[in-house]
Amino acid sequence: MHDLTALVPPLLQLCLKAGELICQHYHAPGDSGLSAKTDNSPLTHADLDSHVCLRDGLAALAPGLPLLSEESSAEQKARRHAWERYWLVDPLDGTKEFIAGTGEFTINIALIDQHRPVLGVLYIPLQKVACVGVPGQLSARFVASEDGTWQEQALTTRSLQQAASAPGGVTVLASRRHRNAELDSCLAWLETHCGPLRRDNSGSALKFCQLAEGRGDVYPRFSPCCEWDVAAGQAVVEAAGGSVLGLDGQPLRYNTRDSLLSPHFVAVGEAHNPLWPDLLAHQRQAADASTE
Repeated sequence: MHDLTALVPPLLQLCLKAGELICQHYHAPGDSGLSAKTDNSPLTHADLDSHVCLRDGLAALAPGLPLLSEESSAEQKARRHAWERYWLVDPLDGTKEFIAGTGEFTINIALIDQHRPVLGVLYIPLQKVACVGVPGQLSARFVASEDGTWQEQALTTRSLQQAASAPGGVTVLASRRHRNAELDSCLAWLETHCGPLRRDNSGSALKFCQLAEGRGDVYPRFSPCCEWDVAAGQAVVEAAGGSVLGLDGQPLRYNTRDSLLSPHFVAVGEAHNPLWPDLLAHQRQAADASTE
């Protein structure tokens, strides 16, 4: 694969620009322009402004490369099956957190090639921080400085052995808003096999950042989310040494199904730990039990 790291500086500047638009709305009470989509999920002016900014910026950066955004039209989404290489974007991941004022929202940008995320950027607008992953080429955290430059720090996940000796032990990252029987089953299995767990709840794709930074160890997701919620995070985690695995034990693939919903997955910091096949087998059984 050719070097993709040349795309990173312009992507960082684009995220900075879109993030400023989001923050303008975030810091203006009553300016959200809140409405509902056909699936009853919330939509704000910030979602739309970020979408337009990213759409235009990515078109200028890579002319002719298609874009699939959460805010793309139904017609645009329907055309995606003909694409082998495209941008997959969530202009504002964590709209509910944005509305609630928690600050836990991100911009997600992934480059998909042959159904795999080959580049991912997770940008945190309020912090002006980006976690970037190009598997096999780059894994880094970038912080914007006042002078317009970016400070870079390498990202590396941690092993379960390292986690066991850390304060609090193995850390499970989970959604602030979603819990179900499959997640409870997963947590019970992990506690049995890894000892006492520390649980850290947060919104949006921040959990992928925590995995890549070595501040968490397992992120199980058994509640609905879409491909644009996951792809950038998968690239970031894989580049840092982890994996995002479906219940079949394989890395997630994109644009292979009629639905844009993501399969259930377990994201892990240590890619090749022998515990994971057993955990996934356990979760397959839990999933089967929940449908009986």
